[in-house]
Amino acid sequence: MNNFFLLTAFFILSISTCIQTGECAGKKPNILLIVSDDQGYADLGVLNKEILTPNLDQLAEDGVRLTNFYVSWPACTPSRGSILTGRYPQRNGIYDMIRNEAPDYGKKYNWEEYNVSWEKIGGMDLREVLIPKVLKPVGYKSAIYGKWDLGVLKRFLPTNRGFDDFYGLVNTGIDYYTHERYGVHSMYRGTERSEEDKGQYCTYLFEQEALRFLKAHHEDPFFIYVPFNAPHNSSSLDPKIRGTVQAPEKYKKMYPPVELEFRKGKKYGEEAMVPTREARTRDYRAAVTCMDASIGNLLAELDQQGLRENTIVVFFSDNGGSGGASNIPLRGHKGQTWEGGIRVPCIISWPDELPKGVVSDEFLTSLELLPTFAKAAGAKLPEGVVLDGFDMMPVLKGEIKSPRKEMFWKRRDLLGARVGKWKWVDMGGKGGGLFDLEKDVGEKNDLSKERPEILKMVKDRFNHWLREMDAAEPRGPFRDY
Repeated sequence: MNNFFLLTAFFILSISTCIQTGECAGKKPNILLIVSDDQGYADLGVLNKEILTPNLDQLAEDGVRLTNFYVSWPACTPSRGSILTGRYPQRNGIYDMIRNEAPDYGKKYNWEEYNVSWEKIGGMDLREVLIPKVLKPVGYKSAIYGKWDLGVLKRFLPTNRGFDDFYGLVNTGIDYYTHERYGVHSMYRGTERSEEDKGQYCTYLFEQEALRFLKAHHEDPFFIYVPFNAPHNSSSLDPKIRGTVQAPEKYKKMYPPVELEFRKGKKYGEEAMVPTREARTRDYRAAVTCMDASIGNLLAELDQQGLRENTIVVFFSDNGGSGGASNIPLRGHKGQTWEGGIRVPCIISWPDELPKGVVSDEFLTSLELLPTFAKAAGAKLPEGVVLDGFDMMPVLKGEIKSPRKEMFWKRRDLLGARVGKWKWVDMGGKGGGLFDLEKDVGEKNDLSKERPEILKMVKDRFNHWLREMDAAEPRGPFRDY
């Protein structure tokens, strides 16, 4: 009888442990989140035969490609803040860039100036809860290799925000080889600046670090965030470099040669040699193809370790394309609230759970990532935190239609709102209107005068959203409280 009670107690304890850890439902999925930088909506080989992305094309064959996927801001810093918090930029406090403007006019900071500049001292509010902190209680190891862009001071850096490991750039952009941002070295390992790999192409370095982590932690559930800086323009004061994207010669040679590399142009108010449009396009595409090869190597490592089937792989761009990018058929580009600034290419694969080779037009956003990952991992959502997204797995599986009906954007005086199929844009007095995205994804036919009642409805929803953001618990660094 005593043995019976002991066995019963052991069984109950085992079931309790199983429920808490998720083991009874199978091994927790791994998560690989890959974000490119300024990649155009049409810049996948499956859409544009002029660009080579065989690994991303295969990823699309292995999963779901989303054609109606948005980010929360048309440029990098606020968009990346929303990716990690699941909250609008206006709610998490990072609703503009953390960058110095002086280099735009040829200014090179010395160390004393840089150390008290906005780019050095700004950062995401420490009260914000990021994805790795949500996943940690259920056993996940987390790492980030690539572009951080949410604060340089030690308290803001990834390993003090829930990540177990970090190697990458801390700013909005760098020179791909010197790892400097307009003369300031910006590559970090952990919480310290690191010049150990100076001279090496950074896409290769981020791939190398991610592979190292995969080999070391393949027995644990993991969350790896690989936010490439490719194909963002190079951050250099040299006009020949700054005007294009640095890419290895190996990948440049995969594209037709250009007749003229440089032309005379204006930079910093003076005449200088700058890259031609043809050279910029070639270099941009070469950087994308190089990044694609690194992504292929990460996926191959997952295959080799037998982890691919149970790994959620998500790929998208942090905002719309610029420079040599193509956003066809969308209007506009990075920095704008036209579709070309905020609708981005996105692919999601999870072989164990999601269908393959599906193209979905469901209305989804980067705000959905945190709740989706938490649900898949069996993790609790942060208490007392208002999230702006939802678990999108049922949508990706084709079980339900997307519950998202609205999305709103504000970049200073550049405004945008989507309510159902209707999109309203105000480019700060430099264009805009009301558009029916089901019939006019290129935002060519302004219906403001034909449908004033719809225009009023969308603006009313936008103003309601503004009031909600203003009433939210204040977060730094921009709000006055």
